[in-house]
Amino acid sequence: MHHAHRTTLTALALGIAGVLALGQAHATGFQIRENSVKNLGRANAGTAVAQDDASVVSNNPAAMVNLDRTTVQIDATIIDLNAEFTGGGQAAAGTPLAQPLTGGDGGDPGDPTAVPAIAIVAPLHGAFEGLTVGASISAPFGLATEYDRDWVGRYNAVESDVKTVDFTLSAAVELHETFSVGVGLIYQHADVTLSNAVDFGSGICRVNIAACITPDPVNAPFGPQKNDGFVEVSGTDNGLGWLLGFQFRPTERLAIGYSHHSEIDHEIDGDVDFTVPAAVVAAMGPMAVAYADGPGGAKLTTPSVDTLSVQYDFTDSFRMMADIQRTGWESLQAVNIERSNGTPIASEQFQWEDSTMVALGGEYDLNEAFTLRAGAAVDETPTNDEHRTPRLPDNDRQLYTVGLTWHASPNLSIDAAYMRIEIDSPTVESVSSSGSVLVGEFEGHANLFGVAAQYKF
Repeated sequence: MHHAHRTTLTALALGIAGVLALGQAHATGFQIRENSVKNLGRANAGTAVAQDDASVVSNNPAAMVNLDRTTVQIDATIIDLNAEFTGGGQAAAGTPLAQPLTGGDGGDPGDPTAVPAIAIVAPLHGAFEGLTVGASISAPFGLATEYDRDWVGRYNAVESDVKTVDFTLSAAVELHETFSVGVGLIYQHADVTLSNAVDFGSGICRVNIAACITPDPVNAPFGPQKNDGFVEVSGTDNGLGWLLGFQFRPTERLAIGYSHHSEIDHEIDGDVDFTVPAAVVAAMGPMAVAYADGPGGAKLTTPSVDTLSVQYDFTDSFRMMADIQRTGWESLQAVNIERSNGTPIASEQFQWEDSTMVALGGEYDLNEAFTLRAGAAVDETPTNDEHRTPRLPDNDRQLYTVGLTWHASPNLSIDAAYMRIEIDSPTVESVSSSGSVLVGEFEGHANLFGVAAQYKF
């Protein structure tokens, strides 16, 4: 039952790859940029030169020098993905027993999900005058989606729950009144749970066609979509990365910032949990061990991120920002899965390409109490038509945002922002590990709502 063994670990491959490939509801790939509600209101423009925003701890540590007092900031963004699938496909595709896939459209896979962040920046004094340090906790990658268990694409994906948490420590020094440099260390934890159905009936047919056509295909005990089981994959890992950033202010009105977020290597340790119909276990006999629960893993690398930001203050009350961000998605070409003893199991191809986001935003101080924001951005997908799957029905996106800050007191400010994301309709033609082919199109959009509070001591 060699095919059954491959089906098992292909499911694991999808689970491990989910840490990277599933992404999140509102940015291409798996990147979550929303560690700052102020940035959210500007469509993430100006992230590397932010003047009054503690999130620079992880966005560009060199910009921490812009804060002259100890500052604590707490952000929370609600991500609400809405998606709908239209299409169908074939089970046991390419065989004499091929038949249309049964099931519904999967429902809306996205529920509102909260993404929190916290950051603190502290300028030092005395012997360490000129040095600023900071720390942050944020969720840079993640997704929580779930299709109906009996949907037409159940052999490709049902539940996808991906979480990553970064703990970042940064330091910055002002080398000149116009130039600062910052560095940071990142400790990243990744946690993933993925599940999908398995068409065991089709697997048995490929090994023993007689079991599926005798006495006739309709009444045979085994066959495509007759003997569905389930597999759930989970895995965790911790990795280390680093940050490097610069900020240059050639004039009082112009600021230029650049930051580099390193790749982070992961060795995911995963577990596979199967639910196999009793009739399948009996038919397989000793070969059923191929579906035994057990460990597996994969080496993979999260991408580097390079950000260039510019801010220009047209007046004391009005300023505009622009960002160009390049994400090194070429680090995700394939995910090679191995048993814990090093035995190769499967390879999942993604063939992603580097992608670019371009953002433009602005701020206007209405008065001493309120600052208004707005922005727009275009976000390029790293995926391609050939390798796109329902686990990441991603495509190019357009982002539109508004936001505001209420300066409640000299020490306390409250932020709010809204982002609307329009997603170009992605198509899929995906072959599952069960041998089914899913063909169709997704329609979707996302709404993001953010609130934050900042306090200066």
